[in-house]
Amino acid sequence: MKMLTVAVLSLVAVPLTAQTGAVAGMSAIYGAARGNLVKSAEMMPEENYSFQATPEVRSFGQIIGHVANANFMFCSLALGEKSPNSTDFEKTTDKAGLVKGIKDSFAYCDKAYAISDANGLMSADLFGMKTNRIGVLSFNSGHDMEHYGNIVTYFRLKGMVPPSSQRGM
Repeated sequence: MKMLTVAVLSLVAVPLTAQTGAVAGMSAIYGAARGNLVKSAEMMPEENYSFQATPEVRSFGQIIGHVANANFMFCSLALGEKSPNSTDFEKTTDKAGLVKGIKDSFAYCDKAYAISDANGLMSADLFGMKTNRIGVLSFNSGHDMEHYGNIVTYFRLKGMVPPSSQRGM
């Protein structure tokens, strides 16, 4: 009985990423971040792109631009190539340019989240830390979600319902 319990618990404890592939296992979180961030950029009225929750933090538009820049940086590292981005989106001020920038950055990242696990295990240097390309993609998804959390606050301060809270409405 004890061996059966250990065997069953071992199967239950196997992470989803081991069952579906490490890169594929991150696709749900990446997809949620992608959808919420793009929809946020589209939903926020242009006059609120310069809004800052406090003077010490980025404006809404700067957050969108920062995420776009970071996506290009992280995903180029995960792909093992030079980033195709030549625009500093954090300095872009118009809504149309920022919506295009974030959409383009996610379209580029879609290629990175489609790499094989073998490619994902190749080493990478992320801010001086030794990791692998899967680690870079994981960091990127976490970074995207972190900034989506900031954006939720901006939406609430403007009396708006953020995309992730609109489900079922």
